[in-house]
Amino acid sequence: MKRLLLFMGIMVLLVAGSCNKTNINPNDPRAVIRIDIDPNSTFYQGLNAVGGWIYVANGDQGAYVGQGSRGVIIYRESQGTFKAYDRLPPNNPNKCCTGGKCTQLIVGKNYPFAKDECTGNSYQLLDGSLFQGTGRYPMIQYHAVYDGNLLHVFN
Repeated sequence: MKRLLLFMGIMVLLVAGSCNKTNINPNDPRAVIRIDIDPNSTFYQGLNAVGGWIYVANGDQGAYVGQGSRGVIIYRESQGTFKAYDRLPPNNPNKCCTGGKCTQLIVGKNYPFAKDECTGNSYQLLDGSLFQGTGRYPMIQYHAVYDGNLLHVFN
């Protein structure tokens, strides 16, 4: 009986200890994201080819990006696969806020990375992971589902 109780006690500790809740990013804006676009249209020309990317902001054609988000980066990984990330820097996002304007992740000349110009952190567009710099969290990623006609980005 003592062995059974000891075994059950150890199992409870192992199960409780294996729950890793520290990977939840407290900086996630938890904004409502609803984007429905045709990635092959001329309006979203940046997504027409594999490796292409665009920024999407609230009010853009087919896009609702809720309060708290700093916009969305959409990256075309393959012909039928897309990645979508928030432009909010995932590590120390409010470090460089002045006059109500805060930094956003920038791709541009940093391609194939998104860079936080304030902290110098760089993140890979392929999977959102931190490539260079210091920080604990990867880019904040949203669901991106392509049905062959429209791309649906949501959380």
